Amino acid sequence: MKINKDQTGNSSSVEKKNLNEKPFFNKEEPDLTSPKNMKGVLVRAISFIILLIAAYIAFTLQSDFAQYRLDRFNSSWGFAFFIIAAGLFLFKAGFFFYNLYLYFKYKPVEGVEDNNLPTTTVIVPAYNEGKQVWATLMSLAESDYPEEKLQLLAIDDGSKDDTWYWMQEAKKVLGSRLAIYQQPVNKGKRHALYRGFNLGNGEIFVTVDSDSIVAKDTLRNLVSPFVVNKKCGAVAGNIRVLNNEQKALLPKMLDVSFVLSFEFVRSAESTLESVLCTPGALAAYRSEAVFACLDDWINQTFMGNPSDIGEDRAMTNMILKQGYHVQFQRNAYAYTNVPEKYTGLYKMFIRWGRSNVRENLNMAKYVFTDFREGRKLGIRILFLNQILKLIMSYPVILLMFFFIFTHPILFLSSTLLSILIWSSFPVLFYAKRYKLSESFWAYSYSLLYTFGLFWITPYAIATASRRGWLTRELTDKK
Repeated sequence: MKINKDQTGNSSSVEKKNLNEKPFFNKEEPDLTSPKNMKGVLVRAISFIILLIAAYIAFTLQSDFAQYRLDRFNSSWGFAFFIIAAGLFLFKAGFFFYNLYLYFKYKPVEGVEDNNLPTTTVIVPAYNEGKQVWATLMSLAESDYPEEKLQLLAIDDGSKDDTWYWMQEAKKVLGSRLAIYQQPVNKGKRHALYRGFNLGNGEIFVTVDSDSIVAKDTLRNLVSPFVVNKKCGAVAGNIRVLNNEQKALLPKMLDVSFVLSFEFVRSAESTLESVLCTPGALAAYRSEAVFACLDDWINQTFMGNPSDIGEDRAMTNMILKQGYHVQFQRNAYAYTNVPEKYTGLYKMFIRWGRSNVRENLNMAKYVFTDFREGRKLGIRILFLNQILKLIMSYPVILLMFFFIFTHPILFLSSTLLSILIWSSFPVLFYAKRYKLSESFWAYSYSLLYTFGLFWITPYAIATASRRGWLTRELTDKK
């Protein structure tokens, strides 16, 4: 996007892209022969070939695997390990099929008519986002939502770059439709949102990250569940990757991962009306639910320190605790920038991991109480799955290293075969929803996560009390 300026240098018109088209931004079919795309094709092909070779090796080593299992089974600790492993496998397999059942039951709420839409305040906090914040605000202004019911707030959280300038440029274009504010110093995203909540006058609050673009019908679809379900307290949007057309490979992998995380996992959670996290990139909250927990949210601490991360998961948790339903809208799209380098990726995952540890501990305080009307078994199963991941993270790491040192070939072949099997589901899921050729990034991402990011959860548990956003200074200028 860009501002077209007249001869006087003033902003006169906006060059817009059609945000309501799919694939996103009405993109042309990529040229697979270009060097940029050839690199991606090569990575996907090599990933898949490695997994196929591992499957063949595992097949040829069947007798070795059989002997290994027999040796372990005949020892007391080996038998105990087998029982535990079998129990965990059955739980995870059962949980997967449970999610599959919930996914097929899920249906997004259709967008309601203009006269039924609630008044909505959209809050866009920004820090060192540069020109991207302008594109975010423009996409929101283009929304198919009644202007008289929409309040746009942008808050510069003490940026050190030209973010405030681009907010002012957006203000010139949008006029009274947009209100912009500037924090005197950088206080963190939570405090920027807090200011927005107190300034907003909508029945519904929508939060949008300043590096995100929304589709034209996103706001309408996002807030519609509040109209049809009076018990709905929050709604999660559907997040896709914005910068997956660049040379970097990580965004392409993350786009496939996001599709599984949102369109499968959150669809299943939404069927239980118990989405565990409304993403910061796009989420909506009933104002009554926000103000009921706002003081606790802004003053939240962990081990005596103020919480400056995980504001989205914390807000979701506090709204669930009040007894509200939390839903997911698959038809409410936002496209957000993700890290393009390994350093940015693992820092983002550490932040998410620490937030996950903290909020699961908070969730444990109420999830087994009578915290809301109706059925609660589903959300308790979701919680147990979350806790199990945390509990098993250290034993799995220790067993992995033990296996590597004692039987490296068996470990490598069995691990790669497992990746081939388990990653085939996200491949098929993405191919069904979007595009077959891009779906193979799921294999590449699984390889990266298994061998390059396996340490994230144990490290996040050990450092859960640490503060810091970690990636706030990594923003690339658009």
